[in-house]
Amino acid sequence: MAEPTVVCLHSLFLDPRMFEGFAEAAEGRFRVIAPEFRGQGSGVDDVSEPVTMDACAADVERLIESLDAGPVGLVAQSMGGDVAVRVAARRPELVSALVLLGSSARAEPQANLDAFRPLVDRIAEVGFTGETLETTMAIMFGETTRADPARADTVALWRERIADLSPALHNAIRGVIERESAVELLGRITAPTLVVSGDEDLARPPEWSRELVAEIPGAELWALQGVGHSVILEAPEVVTPRILEFLAEHAPARG
Repeated sequence: MAEPTVVCLHSLFLDPRMFEGFAEAAEGRFRVIAPEFRGQGSGVDDVSEPVTMDACAADVERLIESLDAGPVGLVAQSMGGDVAVRVAARRPELVSALVLLGSSARAEPQANLDAFRPLVDRIAEVGFTGETLETTMAIMFGETTRADPARADTVALWRERIADLSPALHNAIRGVIERESAVELLGRITAPTLVVSGDEDLARPPEWSRELVAEIPGAELWALQGVGHSVILEAPEVVTPRILEFLAEHAPARG
């Protein structure tokens, strides 16, 4: 019998490699697919305008259909969550279970936009250096994680990877920060949903995760202490087993 399929949707500034540890833990239980969003990674130079969340959602819908695997589990972090809620709401037949990590469905508040737009302009000019790199790291990883010697290798690895990102990523960044709200779609989600939120998440604060749980029918909230935005990288020893348990509980019957 075929293993159930899980599609993992990465965060902005990170990439599908953020799910490598999860894929290793899932081996033998799930087939894990981790696509790269358009305008990022190897395709960063392929776009010349902001990449919308709707465009990314359409890409993911086509991917799931191409897998010919029936409904899949969706595991999504941050921007991946922006995309996942659109897919799960608009194409519920494609999603058997939904896990949202450091995610929300809101549009970016105006105060944040006022701060982010100059930062994106700076990235477009010089990439990820100096204060821009430090700001990005503070957004992506909680203060506790950045100060924890046990997490130093993880933080250093992603600092290096983020520092290497192309200035051309600005088109993808603009698409994320200028996203439209999807809150009105949440009531249409039928998949069992687990929402994971870190109390040190600056990018998608716990209040935004509580909104997801309030609006998605039957959704469950798991709040983590001493964890920031990138929960699956900051606390993999607890987050990965919980996700696998949730997905197994709600996996479609195998034929």
